[in-house]
Amino acid sequence: MPARLLVVDDERSMRELLDYMLSREGYAITLAENGRRALDLLQANEYDLVLTDIKLGDLTGLDVLRAAKKKNPAVVVIMISAFATTETAVEAMNEGAFDYVPKPFDNDELKQTIANALERRTEQAEPKPGGEETGEAVRFGKIVGNSARMQHIYQMVRQVARTRTNILITGESGTGKELIAKAIHENSDRADKPFVPVNCGGIPETLVESEFFGHKKGAFTGASQDKMGLLEAAHGGTIFMDEVGELSIPMQVKLLRAVQERVVRAVGGTKDISVDIRIISATNKRLEDEVIGGRFREDLFYRLNVIEIKVPPLRERKGDLKILAQHFLEKYSKEMGKAVTKISSYAIDLLKKYDFPGNVRELENLIERSVALSNTNILLPDSLAMSIHKRRWIEGVQNKRFDVDEVAQGVSLDDILAEIERAYLIKALQCTHNNKNKAAELLGITFRSFRYRLDKLNIEEQG
Repeated sequence: MPARLLVVDDERSMRELLDYMLSREGYAITLAENGRRALDLLQANEYDLVLTDIKLGDLTGLDVLRAAKKKNPAVVVIMISAFATTETAVEAMNEGAFDYVPKPFDNDELKQTIANALERRTEQAEPKPGGEETGEAVRFGKIVGNSARMQHIYQMVRQVARTRTNILITGESGTGKELIAKAIHENSDRADKPFVPVNCGGIPETLVESEFFGHKKGAFTGASQDKMGLLEAAHGGTIFMDEVGELSIPMQVKLLRAVQERVVRAVGGTKDISVDIRIISATNKRLEDEVIGGRFREDLFYRLNVIEIKVPPLRERKGDLKILAQHFLEKYSKEMGKAVTKISSYAIDLLKKYDFPGNVRELENLIERSVALSNTNILLPDSLAMSIHKRRWIEGVQNKRFDVDEVAQGVSLDDILAEIERAYLIKALQCTHNNKNKAAELLGITFRSFRYRLDKLNIEEQG
């Protein structure tokens, strides 16, 4: 049976637009021209979703919302309005509205919001198998994410955790490489032993050797006493060398022996000390390119890179953005003693249009600022503490046109074509609610070709 939708709006043109648009999506549509008519229809019929304007003339959308929820608490209500204040939107959400959609709205985004709302209603109505986790967020240690690529990483962590094999974690800054390293350590038989993180790029060059290997009293000016190095401090446990690509060539030579033989010698010392350590390294550089460029030793690279775990940037797992944002919202609401409990779907849509070059770390900082500055218990699009340049970036992406005159300055045709292809593939998924067969038809390509292109560009389902 098609989902039954009640559409309430006092503008005839808007009712006709919504009727046409949503009927084409396969929904059974009933129209109401005012609040009184909507209340009568709600008393006489059952609906899966109510889409109502806030400003109706005789009554308000809030009256329709309350009546709908009183008749059937499970009904999903979405509010739309060009005039609603933040306070009105928050009141609607507090009364049980699924979301608030400002006019003018993007047709595809509204359809996606409706699809998400109906999917949530179905999930809540279906009985859950006993003992099965029912929450949206999948957590692995302190990592949050349930996208296919993160599930693959969780599987790799389980497989390598109980080995002694050296691991290299690669990925852009802010993707959570240290969390992956901690998960490996915590799932290993070394979990009760030290986990020693070291930022290789944050230690002054003159102190790097002393920090790693320790030193003896009098070994250099200022060495007033013996000091244990980080490698020895990690004995029995795991050392995590973050940004290992920042180490100088001389330090790489010294580190290679420790990696190969698991022995260290303190600066100014004469004896080798055996260490039992698991070595996990991480970098935001392509170490292969560093090796080719002579900036990283090939022999050390192969010693560290026995197994590589690639952590995807946030822009390639946008399906995780909502649960990550909710996770950080709960974290900082609790820390700050605030009651900010929900993020509007339209706020999430705004975030999904931004590529987050700082990845998960940037998202976390954004949510922390938004919670700190919020005066309501719901984050709406206007509540997000995004800087002006980020909002302009989003507007630029929405309005972007490709300018062939740029060729005179030099361009990457492959990058431009990949960007166009990615945009069309994502839009096709959004228009078909992730139905890949239909999406392929919209683009005039075969299902097999569509799947190949998704894999090539690392595109996941659009949540």
